Amino acid sequence: MALLAPLLLGATLWACAALFIDGPASRPVAAGLAAAFVAAAVALLSRVRPFRLALASFGVLFLAVVAWWLSLTPSNDRDWEPSVARLPTATFDGDLVTIENVRDFEYRSENDYTQRWETRTYDLSKLNGVDMFLSYWGSPWIAHTIASWRFDDGQHLAISIETRKERHESYSALLGFFRQFELYYVVADERDLIGLRTNYRGEDVYLYRLKTPRHLARAVLVDYLKELNALAEKPKWYNAATHNCTTTIRHHAQNVAPANPFDWRILVNGRIDELGYSRGTIDTSLPFPELRRRSSISAKAQSVGITPAFSRVIRLGLPGQPGSGTGR
Repeated sequence: MALLAPLLLGATLWACAALFIDGPASRPVAAGLAAAFVAAAVALLSRVRPFRLALASFGVLFLAVVAWWLSLTPSNDRDWEPSVARLPTATFDGDLVTIENVRDFEYRSENDYTQRWETRTYDLSKLNGVDMFLSYWGSPWIAHTIASWRFDDGQHLAISIETRKERHESYSALLGFFRQFELYYVVADERDLIGLRTNYRGEDVYLYRLKTPRHLARAVLVDYLKELNALAEKPKWYNAATHNCTTTIRHHAQNVAPANPFDWRILVNGRIDELGYSRGTIDTSLPFPELRRRSSISAKAQSVGITPAFSRVIRLGLPGQPGSGTGR
């Protein structure tokens, strides 16, 4: 019984939270359902005998909640916040890929902007690599990860895996574990996606060049773009544990080249650069503390502003970048 107690408590707490958070819009009704579950669980476990019958009865009750929760369906048809209102899609024509709804907003502040959605074409034969941004807004243990692909013609294509919020919603780490937000891929110009964080939100952003061969960088990008199209057809739920900004990146990488084992820093992703250093997937020509110091880009981004030179300036002097004096 001592071993079962934590499992029973955890299952009860999860079911209560699911009923309250994802249940009826009426908070009193949702609270009533959660309370009813607790009362039923306590009654079953304390009164039904033999105890194995009590466990079986509790299991049926719990599985009924799980079945209801799994039946909740995401949607592409809601009153979306303007920054995630349009779904990006990709069309392939040989080496050329045309992406509709690339976001390139003109910001005056975090919440004051002119919307600009563009259709852009990228030549995959000119793709020369992929970079990783880490953006910190609070705890050093948690970061938002963004992938950005580089092209020989100077273009950069940044993709951020986020929650698709409705107008009345704001992100909550707790709500992210439940079925409150749809999964959304922001496909954007770096001036928008990165500049919003460095210049208007005041986040602490780091940039690392990944040592990913061109063919793998291309394959991962194509896998991302296929997922864009799939989400436009059939939406999915975001989940802070299983479908977040870092675990989904790993999912795409594993689809292309399954190799690296899971590591706890994939979940505690504020340390994902440390993991990349230990595995040699980012520049290792400097001690890690020095690499991290030189990979900080927020000051450079603020100095250049949201201008056409943004992507070039934030890469000046970065370890592992051409002309940086370290790596290739």
